[in-house]
Amino acid sequence: MSEAVDALARRHLLRADRQEDLCFALWHPSTAQTRTTAVVERLILPREGERNVHGNASFESHYFTRALSEAAQAGAGLALMHSHPGGMAWQGMSPDDINTEQGHAAAAYGATRLPFVGLTMAGDGAWSARFWERTAPRQYARRDCATVRVVGERLRTTFMEALAPVPHGTEAQIRTISAWGNKKQANLARLRVGIIGAGSVGALIAEGMARTGIEDITVIDFDKIEIKNLDRLLYAKRGNVGALKATALADHLGECATGARFDALPLVAAVYEEVGFRAALDCDVLFSCVDRPWGRHVLNLIAYAHLIPVIDGGISVRTNRHEELAAADWRAHTVTVGHQCMQCMGQYDAGLVQLEREGYLDDPTYIQGLEKGHPLKARENVFAFSMACASLQTLQMLAMVLDPLGRSNPGKQLYHFVGSFMEPSEHGKCSPECLFSDIAARGDHCGFEVTGAPPANRDPVVKKLPTDTPSLFQRISRALKHLFIG
Repeated sequence: MSEAVDALARRHLLRADRQEDLCFALWHPSTAQTRTTAVVERLILPREGERNVHGNASFESHYFTRALSEAAQAGAGLALMHSHPGGMAWQGMSPDDINTEQGHAAAAYGATRLPFVGLTMAGDGAWSARFWERTAPRQYARRDCATVRVVGERLRTTFMEALAPVPHGTEAQIRTISAWGNKKQANLARLRVGIIGAGSVGALIAEGMARTGIEDITVIDFDKIEIKNLDRLLYAKRGNVGALKATALADHLGECATGARFDALPLVAAVYEEVGFRAALDCDVLFSCVDRPWGRHVLNLIAYAHLIPVIDGGISVRTNRHEELAAADWRAHTVTVGHQCMQCMGQYDAGLVQLEREGYLDDPTYIQGLEKGHPLKARENVFAFSMACASLQTLQMLAMVLDPLGRSNPGKQLYHFVGSFMEPSEHGKCSPECLFSDIAARGDHCGFEVTGAPPANRDPVVKKLPTDTPSLFQRISRALKHLFIG
């Protein structure tokens, strides 16, 4: 859920008199490759006479009926939230809790065709959650979620330790853990991080994540290594020329990871293809390391509709007519609900998305016909600039998760190599006409179709998706962390 929804729930559920309270909420599914997430869109707060507070809390039938009606009209699922003000961290369920949720699961499913979801807020603000899944006529089974994520200025995650156990620090992580402590390290290490684009910036970020102790990394890239990449790809050697980037990077990460249990999943696809899109939805945080408009457009939608933070960045290099370096700039920013989206900040041109869909951006004739200095012609980059950009993106992610001294959002950062200065950070807002704000927390129900087949003129060698799609073992192991609330 968003921080705004979480804040409203806190104000309602954590009462000054320390009694329990409750409310309903609407949620939308976010269906990934191996997990299902309930994205909580908004609360349905009780009106006078719709619920009773008596130490515990209970609701009247007409409140449940009103909530069901709103869920059905919105095409959403229904969730019941209640508080355990005396508890801390992930909460278990009392017999009364179970009877209440299980007893209303059939009606909720009948009205919405989606599982009834239960959420509990502890006194410290930690959430726990479960789905009530239909297993047979009039029979509903509880499926506990592995995590609950609150997304906004920071990423605050509560873990169910039975499904997402605390990772053990290793000897290789001693200095990392000493910087921010075991608790922050445990929260960081259990996140599933997606690297979208295994180029020079993505490679540096991925290795940084693996060495920091992240235990689950997904690498999504359809391209292969060429000789011209060797000046920038940290993991590539001459013997890797012709190999798939995603596979080569994943293999490299396995050699440098510090986590006790490490899994790097390579996916040979673009994020705008259905398989790549669903794999991205499996992640808790995404790094945008792409330089084309379609990929950024897809990631922009994921950040808003599916509430998965996207750490985006980019590099721009210009030379003058004497072929001398005139400018080299790199930027980083976090894209999520409440922040300015990539389209509004000018990171991609929405008008070019359809051109890429139709293959024009892979057509040399079309590219050559563009005016000199057009952004689509810019391909200049060097290893040092990639390192600097990757560092900014990595620090944006760490600030969001670690929230050092309550300062989690550095804003948009832009550094100029020529002149050697960083511009003051900005915290921009989307324009009033922005469509992405309207689809926040709508998940699969957002109404936008952003995926499609790759352009027909893309190199067919790199389109053999079955080669590196997850193995059966990987699918089963990842499915153990099946249900999530975000």
